[in-house]
Amino acid sequence: MPLQRVKMKLRSPKRVRFAIDLDDMSDAETSGGDPVWPQGGRDEEAVAPEDVHLLEVPNGSHGGPSGNSPGLIQNNELAPASTSTANSDRRRRHSSADEDDFALLHGRFEKVPLKDFHAEIRAFKDVEDFLSRTLLMLDLQKTGLPQIIDAMVKKLLEKKEVSSQTSLEEARHAIFTQDSVHTLSKTIQGTMTSDVSGFDFDQNWICVMCDIPTVTKRHVVIARLHGPANLGSNSQEVQFVILVMAPVREKSTKSSLETARTFATLFLDMDFRHQLLLAESEYEFKQLLHTRTKLLIEEQGLPENRKSHLLLSAFEQEEQEGGQSRFPIAQGLIRDLKRRLPHYLSDFRDGFVGNKTLHKVTSTTFFLYFACVLPNIAFGMLNDNNTNGAIDVQKVLFSQCVGGLLFAFCGGQPLIVLLTTAPLALYTKIIYSICEDFDLNFSAMFACTGLWNAFFLLIYVFFNTSKLMKYSSRSTEEIFSLFITFAFSADAIKDTIKDFNKNYNTDACHGVNYSNSTNQNASLPTNSSLTTVSAMTTVGMTTTVSMVNATNSSVVGVSAGGGVAECLRENSILFLLLMLGTVWLGITLFNFTKTPFLNAGKREMLADYALPVAVLVMSFFGSYVFREVHMKPFKYKERDQMFELAPLHLLPAGAVLAAAGLGFSLSLLFFMDQNISSALVNAPSNKLKKGAAYHWDLFVVAVINAFLSIFTMPWVHAALPHSPLHVRALADLEDRVDQGHVHQIVVHVRETRVTGVISHVMIGLSMLMLPYPLAYIPRPVLDGLFIYVAITALYGNQLFDRILLFFTEQSAYPPNHYIRRVPQRKVHLFTVLQLVQLLVLCVFGFSPIPYMKMVFPLLIMLLMPIRHKIIPNFFEPKYLKALDGHAH
Repeated sequence: MPLQRVKMKLRSPKRVRFAIDLDDMSDAETSGGDPVWPQGGRDEEAVAPEDVHLLEVPNGSHGGPSGNSPGLIQNNELAPASTSTANSDRRRRHSSADEDDFALLHGRFEKVPLKDFHAEIRAFKDVEDFLSRTLLMLDLQKTGLPQIIDAMVKKLLEKKEVSSQTSLEEARHAIFTQDSVHTLSKTIQGTMTSDVSGFDFDQNWICVMCDIPTVTKRHVVIARLHGPANLGSNSQEVQFVILVMAPVREKSTKSSLETARTFATLFLDMDFRHQLLLAESEYEFKQLLHTRTKLLIEEQGLPENRKSHLLLSAFEQEEQEGGQSRFPIAQGLIRDLKRRLPHYLSDFRDGFVGNKTLHKVTSTTFFLYFACVLPNIAFGMLNDNNTNGAIDVQKVLFSQCVGGLLFAFCGGQPLIVLLTTAPLALYTKIIYSICEDFDLNFSAMFACTGLWNAFFLLIYVFFNTSKLMKYSSRSTEEIFSLFITFAFSADAIKDTIKDFNKNYNTDACHGVNYSNSTNQNASLPTNSSLTTVSAMTTVGMTTTVSMVNATNSSVVGVSAGGGVAECLRENSILFLLLMLGTVWLGITLFNFTKTPFLNAGKREMLADYALPVAVLVMSFFGSYVFREVHMKPFKYKERDQMFELAPLHLLPAGAVLAAAGLGFSLSLLFFMDQNISSALVNAPSNKLKKGAAYHWDLFVVAVINAFLSIFTMPWVHAALPHSPLHVRALADLEDRVDQGHVHQIVVHVRETRVTGVISHVMIGLSMLMLPYPLAYIPRPVLDGLFIYVAITALYGNQLFDRILLFFTEQSAYPPNHYIRRVPQRKVHLFTVLQLVQLLVLCVFGFSPIPYMKMVFPLLIMLLMPIRHKIIPNFFEPKYLKALDGHAH
């Protein structure tokens, strides 16, 4: 037998070397006789729970002694001097042997947490499953490591379901690193603090893990040895051996490591192990395991022993801090001011001081600029069409600039981003329709509705109604956030469909011939999408007709109005290319930190500037590279006067009352949007330090919109997903790896007003760039921005993560807290209930009936009573806390 030598160095006061010499083994040793090992074990001492840990050794050092292994030489020399000649001969033989006789073993210690029997439901199920299938070996008469493992595997193979799937040799191959050197591949041991070396191994037990591709279920075998056995340098007095065998592809909470953690946590207690040693039957042994499991559930559930807990939301923290007051009017507003005013100067200072702060502030400023100014252009075009020019791109940009600046200076939480949104554009359209139906002045009706809205918001502020948002749990926030994501995506999809109907899927493109004047009237197309295509040839917007040669597959037709309808399929293809290109480039750069390219600093810089780079690059392609394809720019007409007071005196009394009803419904939308956005910004996972200001923020928003209303400027409120993305842009993130799954956590956020101030000044200056150079940004790039913002907003949304679980293989489930603490069917049931609520929101929110959309704010309010009155009927409270709380 060739020489096999394994050397290991341990960090201890004395250097120790191991030499396993298989050539010098005697017949007695190879026949299974017990070798003589120096006794290095220590008496066990009681230690505090916090001093006890589990240590996993994926490629461990449990190879030393075994039933067919030689003695351990424990000195500073590799071998005695008298054997130096023999060793030299063996080295010469070794050097001429095949390379297959050599091997490298990699060892690594890794600390793993104790199993939380109170929170992790899988722990109790693992023990119950083991007790129901009883694979116990009491007083096993074996002392060598291979013999012990073989006996345990053979015990397991007695079960037909296992023996039909795997074999003894396959199990050995998975348990040991090498056939000729019996070193365990993966183990878990306990450790305890020591005055001598810092920590010691708990050498009374060892848990062995293996993953076998042929088995389909997990199996656990526990062996109690007849007497202490020396199984290695760190396992010299082993009395319990736990063998865990699991499939290779298994759900993360059912993996061999998770199962081993369960039993290793049980065996950490010395008194419990002593009771197991005294157990006289399998029934008594099983009862002790069952009792110990119940006791751990109770002990770990005590508040002083909780290690995994749920953090309070900002609303709950405010409620705890608030207390009772004799005069509760505006108490929330006063507390917000007391909490935030001391940090006002630091809100500016923190925008310039700190590591990488200038870089982060600069990149975030550009992100905010593009993330706000491009939707402003899109919503400006939408409002222009809906109001016949009463509210256009200019007014939207001015509203964004003024509202954003005032909030950046005066708002309580400066990381919140104000924006006009699609629901606000919808309300504007409803008001315009009412004015047309009843012959009312639109500016006066719009202003009156806005003033009523501000009035109701002030009522909410002074009566501290933001406290009601404590009932707005994470579930409500996630549903609304995902709805906004769908809304952004829907806008982009509708624009794409509209462009294809206009330029690609037309009768002219299908070869319909309109050249015959005799039947021209009978065959004229009635599709309103057949319109002329305008090309910007001068700043004065000279309209021309692009006649494309038939050889370029373009067909010319006559429209019903006597104009020319063309087949411009290249326009639609370019539209799709620019939109998807913006999304692809933006997402690629956003996730560039996950690639191995460049270095960490450059990867982070590209990720920070993902949105500006994507917009500028794709705008260059659309406006210069494909300049021969004429795409219609956004509609723009210079206004003579921006500030015109709304003629409120023209409204009759009935219209004022109607405006009050509209204003109340609008105030509910403002209330929910503002507070949900604030809650997502102030989420515990963002680790903000300066506190929230829900009432003060709502007060500032009310004042801002009252000012905008009297000048017929579009309203603004806290926007999703821009506000949470603003926080992420200013944050330092770190990757965390948990059982192969990588997730990012926020380490630090720069809570500053600088980004909001500078970005909105830039938006104000953008009014000087109308129509050019802003007209060089093609419309598909704006739609690509919408989809980019929608996709990036999905990061960290637990509802979306749980939706993906429907299509994810169970072995790839991430080890999230709710996966560990909640049964899988309950997780999926909770997701389904959330999807039902989301579907109802989408039905009303995307309804083509305008007045039906007015019910939308009421539906958002109904999400809270549904969560607290209906959902609890399907779940236990501890499961709801895990699924609908902020985990830490």
